Amino acid sequence: MHPESLMMTHGYKPELSEGAIKPPVFQTSTFVFKTAEAGKAFFEVAYGLREKADQEELGLIYSRINNPNLEILEDRLALWDKADQCAVFESGMSAISTVLLEFLKPGDMLLYSRPTYGGTDHFINHFLKEIGVESIGFRPDHSEEDIAQLIEESGKADKLSLIYIETPANPTNELIDIVMCRRLADRFSSNAKKVYLATDNTYMGPLWCSPLEHGADIVMYSATKYLGGHSDLIAGAVLGGDEVMQRIKVLRTFLGNMASPHTCWLLLRSLETLKVRMEQQARTAERVAQYLMKHPKILKVYYLGCLPKDSDAYSLYKRQYTSPGAMIAFEVKGKEAEAFKFLNSLKLVKLAVSLGSTESLGQHPATMTHVGLDPEIKEFMGINERLVRLSIGLEHEEDLIMDIENALRQV
Repeated sequence: MHPESLMMTHGYKPELSEGAIKPPVFQTSTFVFKTAEAGKAFFEVAYGLREKADQEELGLIYSRINNPNLEILEDRLALWDKADQCAVFESGMSAISTVLLEFLKPGDMLLYSRPTYGGTDHFINHFLKEIGVESIGFRPDHSEEDIAQLIEESGKADKLSLIYIETPANPTNELIDIVMCRRLADRFSSNAKKVYLATDNTYMGPLWCSPLEHGADIVMYSATKYLGGHSDLIAGAVLGGDEVMQRIKVLRTFLGNMASPHTCWLLLRSLETLKVRMEQQARTAERVAQYLMKHPKILKVYYLGCLPKDSDAYSLYKRQYTSPGAMIAFEVKGKEAEAFKFLNSLKLVKLAVSLGSTESLGQHPATMTHVGLDPEIKEFMGINERLVRLSIGLEHEEDLIMDIENALRQV
């Protein structure tokens, strides 16, 4: 069956919960073992002391390790990406930081795409740097050989451990070729050390792209965004094969950064409408982008549906994605004052950071989500003072366009 059909029932047995049609919130810290032998077996698997046997089910131990709401949610999320396993975290940044900490150690090197989310960029260039992890950033316009040359010239090609990409990039919608990055990871892997490929798929999914099918080892989400979709929770998710997920889940156990039962319950509710929400948001975004492309006060629109059809970027978009998505960035004629005037004049669209929710949101990346980047880096990545980012919600397209038109009239 299709994932959207299974979002109502998969992984849940009503007979185990008094016949409740929806999973209750299992608001408990610990679980009772039937026998001491069962408790021993559960802990051995949870702590990574042995592999789970065929047909063996990991029993419930403690809500820092597992919980019915957490397990049902992870089972359902894995369906969208066709992943072996999923791990849900208390935030998108906790998911990202756990992956980076698991696959990088002092002396290792990280290759990552730029631009990337401001929090991720800060973690890479401040925290990881302080613990001895070096990093190389590359741009979407770098070719495969350009990137390989950067790695070789670093003198630490043998230390490359992880390639981390965010595609489409936040906030400019620039694309990174996942298949190309897979080739680079394989090129710099050795018998002694595998280079892993991790992809942040928050902008696209999981409906419009399946990075694991394009060669990624790990896919990550800020589940706060489309997966949650109602601006009422904070969460993150990581998905992948059994080998990488076992490592990630063991580290999560000791960091203690899994999502709470109530957050998981909210996400289970949201998954039931994920497809219809995202499809409607994409339809509306296309109409809004077309309007912006023709407006005399807009210098440039960053939206996958507006890419020139004879460009390499368009070919990559059609190969890697099934939709242009619902995120639009654009440059307002003028400078910061004009961008602020536009944002301050919006009424229906709310001025707030985040994305992928039922309400449309607008923000100014250069002074908000990406404020921590050095000015020259922001300019290099196209995050200038004119740039505005919109996340398109579920409002009627005519009302959104009217709101944007009225705001542009004030500029």
